[in-house]
Amino acid sequence: MQDTKFLTIAALAAGVALSAFALSGCATTSTGTAAASGSNATASSSGGPQRELTPAEKKAIIDSVSPSLRNPASAKWKWNTFPSVVTESSVNYCATVDAGSPYAAYNGHQAYIVEAQMAGGHVTGAVIGLIAGGKDFAIVTTMCQKYGLDPKTAS
Repeated sequence: MQDTKFLTIAALAAGVALSAFALSGCATTSTGTAAASGSNATASSSGGPQRELTPAEKKAIIDSVSPSLRNPASAKWKWNTFPSVVTESSVNYCATVDAGSPYAAYNGHQAYIVEAQMAGGHVTGAVIGLIAGGKDFAIVTTMCQKYGLDPKTAS
């Protein structure tokens, strides 16, 4: 019974987080260009040249995701490529991390989506949008796919 309550609460929290993230102006068109409602682009492997994130950029993303992990120091990060040219002030980015969650059912392989803040073409900070593992991995994957991203391609 307690597991059922937790899963119900987790599902509701994920729904609220998805709604809040979607309403924050992160909507993109199907081509990956910013929609009129926001200035965010999509860090997608489908459009334009891609590059690896720098160590400083990875740190900015790690700093935003780590508070959602039980033991961030033991996390194993997997990264997707990032657009070589970004002209917007923020972009969406998805990847995965193998780590402990505060909730045992979500330990292990977890997908996340962040809104990466940009300056001078580089990631300078990030805000976590959603992170989930276990059976809720699909929720994050679906959210990422909305922006043309796929956390399952992280390596």
